[in-house]
Amino acid sequence: MTVHVVQTGEDLWAISNKYSVPIESILNLNGLVAASVVVPGLALYLPDNLPHIRFYRIKAGDQIGNLAFQFHTVPSSILAANPGIQPDQLHIGQIVNIPSPLKLQMAALGFILPSSESANIITLNSIAGQLSYLAVVAYSFTDDGFAYREIEDAVLVARCKQLKIKPLLMIRNFTGAGFSADLAGRVLENITFRRNLVASILNLVKQRGYEGVSIDFEFIPPARRRDFISFLTELKRGLDGLFLHVNVHAKTEDIPTNRIIGAYDYAAIGQVADMVAVMTIDYGYPGGPPAPIAPITWMEQVIQYSITQIPPKKLQVAMALYGYDKAIRTNATKAMSVLSAQNQAISTGSSIQIDLSAKSPWYRYWHGVEERIVWFEDIRSLIEKYRLLDIYQLAGTTFWQITLPFPQNWAYIRDHIAVIKT
Repeated sequence: MTVHVVQTGEDLWAISNKYSVPIESILNLNGLVAASVVVPGLALYLPDNLPHIRFYRIKAGDQIGNLAFQFHTVPSSILAANPGIQPDQLHIGQIVNIPSPLKLQMAALGFILPSSESANIITLNSIAGQLSYLAVVAYSFTDDGFAYREIEDAVLVARCKQLKIKPLLMIRNFTGAGFSADLAGRVLENITFRRNLVASILNLVKQRGYEGVSIDFEFIPPARRRDFISFLTELKRGLDGLFLHVNVHAKTEDIPTNRIIGAYDYAAIGQVADMVAVMTIDYGYPGGPPAPIAPITWMEQVIQYSITQIPPKKLQVAMALYGYDKAIRTNATKAMSVLSAQNQAISTGSSIQIDLSAKSPWYRYWHGVEERIVWFEDIRSLIEKYRLLDIYQLAGTTFWQITLPFPQNWAYIRDHIAVIKT
């Protein structure tokens, strides 16, 4: 892979000549509006013919020769990719880079909020090869546990099947005021309401032609921890072999009384569900102080805890296709796609910085008399996150949400990752 970070005084013509990549390709891969303006710190993804780089954590008994055989390469390539490595002194836990023809394999789930039917289909068609599952965010439920459809979804479900993407009915404890802890608590604690919810979800799955369910119940009251497991167990039994996907708040330890993370018993959820997605996003959250969306150090801590509770091959992490633009004085927050965040830096002439600890990009600009900071993702932060998937041998990732443009992400997956289709 080639990533070029624009330096002061550089332009796309010079970069195009340096790498022998047409300007049009650079524009398309990176979603740039025009070739005339770039800013220092802008990270560009460029095509190349280099081997994929895999990331591997040394285990007891590993030798360079064995790793070369496993990854279909030769020892000299591994040694060249790891300057200073001592092949006879490998230590457990050491991370090595391995050039390989073998792509990282992962299960990729995209969320979609149905809106314009034609626009949704265009988006889905453009990234069909990069998705295993599509979770259609179109369902909620009533106070007495009856699931209902909020938005028309038939065309999306049908198109998924044509594209060999498994469509999942996504249901949330969502109301006009946002995620409702009271709604989740009321239904989960009442055995009749809980059975209503299971039965109505199963009925909708069958009626609408889905191939599974994705659960996104957020801020469940901690007292309903066991009830949530009962609900998932009943639902999985009723799905009769169809896929059960469960999204959970990210945590680095279990605090059963915590109002945000307390209701999620990772180990029990991992036993019931086919796949568990830990929401490793919104570390920097709307209304809070400016901070990275998903700093790599925090994300790794979440993974390290999660794999003690959930088998890695059942575990997904979440990736954000958005950034947050915040007023420094008030923390007022505007969400925007990654592409919009990138191109706003260009349009405002703002140099992009990289936080070396968080491995996250950000920039500062002025809107009139208001100073603002934008944290977002780019190809650099993206590669760091895929690196963790490889090191910890996780099942894959989820993307919130696919109508938010991030062309670097989809190009990188196409070039360097083998998306599992089941």
